[in-house]
Amino acid sequence: MKILFLANRVPYPPYRGDKLKIFNLAKRLNTNHELHLLTFAQTKEDLGYKAELEKVFKEVHLVYLPKWQSAMNCLQGAWRGEPLQVLYFRSGELKHKLNELIKQHNYDAVHVQHLRMSPYLANRKDIRRILDLPDAFSLYWERRSKVKRGLLTTIFENIEQKRVLRYEEMLKMYDLSLVCSTEDLTYLKHKHHADNLRLLPNGVDRNIYAPRGHDYSHSNTLLFTGNMDYAPNVDAVIHFTENILPRIRAKKPDVKFIIAGQRPVEKVRALANDHVQVTGFVKDLAGMYNSASVVVAPLRFGAGTQNKVLEAMAMGVPVVCSHIGFGGLGIKSGEGAIMQQEPEAFANSVVELLSSEEARRKVGEAGIKVVKENFDWDIIAKTLEGYLNTTNP
Repeated sequence: MKILFLANRVPYPPYRGDKLKIFNLAKRLNTNHELHLLTFAQTKEDLGYKAELEKVFKEVHLVYLPKWQSAMNCLQGAWRGEPLQVLYFRSGELKHKLNELIKQHNYDAVHVQHLRMSPYLANRKDIRRILDLPDAFSLYWERRSKVKRGLLTTIFENIEQKRVLRYEEMLKMYDLSLVCSTEDLTYLKHKHHADNLRLLPNGVDRNIYAPRGHDYSHSNTLLFTGNMDYAPNVDAVIHFTENILPRIRAKKPDVKFIIAGQRPVEKVRALANDHVQVTGFVKDLAGMYNSASVVVAPLRFGAGTQNKVLEAMAMGVPVVCSHIGFGGLGIKSGEGAIMQQEPEAFANSVVELLSSEEARRKVGEAGIKVVKENFDWDIIAKTLEGYLNTTNP
């Protein structure tokens, strides 16, 4: 098949989130299919990644959309009632290039990434179109609304939440719409009464995040990973250091908490002290996981599945996480990850793991099995291939 990937951001480097998903899927599909990429470049650095992307995609087309132009899109279109997330990626140049490529190549299918890009092909009935939602965006905003915020932030985010929920109806205009967790799938079916929703999980590159003979004997290092300018991650580490870590240190005073991830904002950098380390970007994230005793993911809002949880599980490192994303894993608490919501219970589960090498090993080894059977990118790419083959215009 000849497939076009339409993405909102350059999927390189494939460290986190939506970039990671597209890159890993494409890397596995390109052996049997001809893949093209059309996406936005928002920085000069993005433009420099074209050569790397051409190792995976036969053709790579980048449309330059600087961040100042995206900001202008939002200001000029705010009255229209569309989510700012969608206005941010509006471009006449990309629309023109997309129509040109479809006419020129007669693609068998187009893979459209994110609700943000959905307007570009919503009304095309002459070509196979799959909309891949990284998560149920309205669920993300619904959960975010339950976290205490300032007055102006609350007003703005409540408006955006309502706009996103209305706009998500767009998913029904596609031949198929995909989400990454059963939790998101159930939520969207209930909210929009859509019958074209299917599951395409997030995955793990098990060549990178492979068990490294993890040493279960050490018991003093807690780890959180993720982009540290992403609101759910910022909230999670602040919540953890203020409400959970003191309870852990009361029983395990030698414990050290590491926050590893690129672009830490000032509120995150300010958390650093003699027992909290903020690393910034980490090139060998797998090595960082392997050095941890327990990985924590105390997110209070968000949707989809959490890469940080899957990656740690793949390496056999025990995880304690909140309910965010856990329901979509299809596992019981303890099968690689222990789920706790309240600060006291979360802290107690971490302490129990830190107190028992046997418990850490049992939870960690269960995680390896879960990822191998359900979250390997090779398996997920085959699932997407099946959707692309069977979706009719």
